[in-house]
Amino acid sequence: MFDFLKSKKSFLSEGLLKGAVDNHSHILFGVDDGVRKLSESLSVLSLMEQQGVKKLWLTPHTMEDVPNTTEGLKARFEELKAAYSGPIELNLASEYMIDTLFEERLAAKDLLYHGEDKVLVETSTWNPPINLWEVLERMMKMGIRPIVAHPERYRYMTKDDYKRLHDMGAILQLNIPSIVGYYSEGTQKRAIDLLEKGWYSMIGSDCHKEIVLEKHLQMKTLSKSVVEMLGPLMNEG
Repeated sequence: MFDFLKSKKSFLSEGLLKGAVDNHSHILFGVDDGVRKLSESLSVLSLMEQQGVKKLWLTPHTMEDVPNTTEGLKARFEELKAAYSGPIELNLASEYMIDTLFEERLAAKDLLYHGEDKVLVETSTWNPPINLWEVLERMMKMGIRPIVAHPERYRYMTKDDYKRLHDMGAILQLNIPSIVGYYSEGTQKRAIDLLEKGWYSMIGSDCHKEIVLEKHLQMKTLSKSVVEMLGPLMNEG
């Protein structure tokens, strides 16, 4: 058992974040359940610099319980950019819960895009929105590709659901905490299965706190084969 554990790899030991794109984070300060203060945002960015992150997407929550506005998030983003002078390319999007507020924003096209035509969305871990597939299809018809945040975490999803997402052209985003086994063994197994199928198109730290990110990066739970599969995914987004 000791030799088995010793052979395992981590994001830190393998330098997986060197030149990486982090597509999902909550380090825009004071807007959701992530980082609270500007100084904390800058500290996390310093850690990411040390690990070689090239590009970062700040994706604060927008949902009925956290009704961030597009203009409000843009203003806070400008504050962070004014305070940060490091080499990481900062980009602003949002992680939208598929709920009534999202449908209103979608109808008005009042959204923060992840790139030219993509929007990051999520659902509850345990239960899907009643109209999940209808909303995703509507997005596609509007020319908006949904990025489904951490699909491996959704306990209600079946293998057929994952295939349906892939076949419809939705983008699947892997969470670093999922692949290192932070949430649960079951979540990690689903993440590895989707990774083996080649269905992920991007990865994100989903970072809320610096100390937790450090823990995820240090966890020696990755097999050699998983590290090899992660490599090409790290600079996508």
